[in-house]
Amino acid sequence: MPDNASNRAAPLLSVEQLTVEYPVSGRTLSAVNDVSLAVGRGETLGLVGESGCGKSTLGRAVLQLRRPTAGKVVFDGTDLTALEGEALRLMRKRLQLIFQDPIASLNPRRCIGDIVAEPLIITGITDRAERERRVREVLTAVGLDPDLVWRRLPHEFSGGQCQRVCIARALILEPELVVCDEPVSALDVSIRAQILNLLEEMKRRYGLTLLFIAHDLAVVKAVSDRIAVMYLGRLCEVGPTEQVFGRPAHPYTALLLAAIPVPDPTVPPTTNVAAGEPPSPLDPPSGCRFRTRCPRADGICAKEVPDLRPTTSEQSVACHHPLTDR
Repeated sequence: MPDNASNRAAPLLSVEQLTVEYPVSGRTLSAVNDVSLAVGRGETLGLVGESGCGKSTLGRAVLQLRRPTAGKVVFDGTDLTALEGEALRLMRKRLQLIFQDPIASLNPRRCIGDIVAEPLIITGITDRAERERRVREVLTAVGLDPDLVWRRLPHEFSGGQCQRVCIARALILEPELVVCDEPVSALDVSIRAQILNLLEEMKRRYGLTLLFIAHDLAVVKAVSDRIAVMYLGRLCEVGPTEQVFGRPAHPYTALLLAAIPVPDPTVPPTTNVAAGEPPSPLDPPSGCRFRTRCPRADGICAKEVPDLRPTTSEQSVACHHPLTDR
């Protein structure tokens, strides 16, 4: 993995105390609660956690598809939460999203050439020849033959091919930041490696910065420079990929790593799992949100919310009793 320490000194993206809430039957659901993180230019930050922990909500709030309840999203020195209308629309050319379900995110009535060209039309590129040139260039870059796919509809393609189309659509405006919302979770295992390799190739070719959202730690390890772990709307741990995998500081991170299956039939499945089910985000536990499932929890965990504090120069953890204290 590349060393992005210098990039993180002046991050391209900075999320500051971000909170996203939803009204649910007269109550408030806090999907993202007081999250702060930074992504350096040219870096890939992997965001991991169980389903429902707020990963996708955080990614959409970064792009202002869901306006945050509180906090800031600073992109290249500009607070996106303060932008509206035309100013926000122009800024969005520099930020794009790859959706989780590649087939559902494509208009079934439009051909591939029109789908990929649409962002160019929206941003005001009226020269038809220039649009076609750019669409052909990006389709070729993601491994699709423009002459074969241009007039075809999404239902004529496999999931992997549709994801390549989605990547082409995200790259057509040459963005600086791409939020990848579980881009391989809906694909067959045999196709995942192809898409991950494609993302790495596109990152190098276009100089991209990636926020890579996933629940599969093995996938995140393959593509990320750093990892941020979420649980029930809050960050548990942030650090370089090798440090987080080699020496996790939060008990939840350690349990996630222990749950990664080993491709060896002689190795018995792990029994080191967290007790019970995750609490409801409508009624999260007091103090540390993981305490009801944590084997190290005590009285202070119920009383005080742990702050994200450094354990090493690059690794931080939100835990009253981090594993690094052992």
